[in-house]
Amino acid sequence: MNILVYVIVACEIGFWVLLAGGLALRYLLGAKRLGLAVLASVPLLDVVLLLAAGADLARGGAADTVHGLAAFYLGFSVAFGHSLIRWADVRFAHRFAGGPAPVKPVKGTAAYRRGLWVEYARVLLACAVAVAVLLAMIVFVAADGSAEPLWGWIQKAGLVAGIWLVAGPVWGMFEQAPRRPAAESPSAGPSMPSAWPPSSSSA
Repeated sequence: MNILVYVIVACEIGFWVLLAGGLALRYLLGAKRLGLAVLASVPLLDVVLLLAAGADLARGGAADTVHGLAAFYLGFSVAFGHSLIRWADVRFAHRFAGGPAPVKPVKGTAAYRRGLWVEYARVLLACAVAVAVLLAMIVFVAADGSAEPLWGWIQKAGLVAGIWLVAGPVWGMFEQAPRRPAAESPSAGPSMPSAWPPSSSSA
C-alpha cells in the first residue's frame, strides 16, 4: 500500500486529536492560550500532507488515485477545517463552560438557505485548492506520461461542485419551513372555554 495512504489517515487522526486536545485545554483545564495554540497548529497537518504527496511523486512514484485523494483531502481540510473547529468550539463551550446553546437554522427559512450558499462557497474553495494542488503536481513533480490520473481528478472536482450545487443550495430553494400546528400558532391566541366570558348570572 502506498505510504501516502498512511499519511492521509495519520493527518485525519491528528486533526481530531489536536481538536479534542485544544478544546480540552481551553475549557476543561483553563489553559486558554495553550488550547488556542494547539488549535492553531491544525493547519500544519495540511502542510505535512502536501509535502508527503509532492515527495512521493518527486522520488519517482507514479501518480494514482491516492495522490488525487490527497489533493481533495487537502482542499476540503483548508475550506472546512476552520468552520469545523468553530462548530466544535461552540458545542464544547456550551457543554463544559456555560456558553450559549448552538443555533441551527430551520429548514426553509432565509437563514437556512443562506447557510447552504455559504457552505457551497466553501465547497468551491475546496475544489479550487484541490485543482491547484493537482496542477502543481502535474507541472512540477509528476513524471512525463504519468499525470493522466491527476487530470481525471480535476474533472472530478467539477463533478463534485455541480452535484453539490444541485443537492445543496438549489434543492434548499424548494424546501419549505415546517408548519406549526394551529394550536401553537401565535395568531391563534390561547383557547378559551365555551362559557367565556362568564355570564352575569354565574357571578
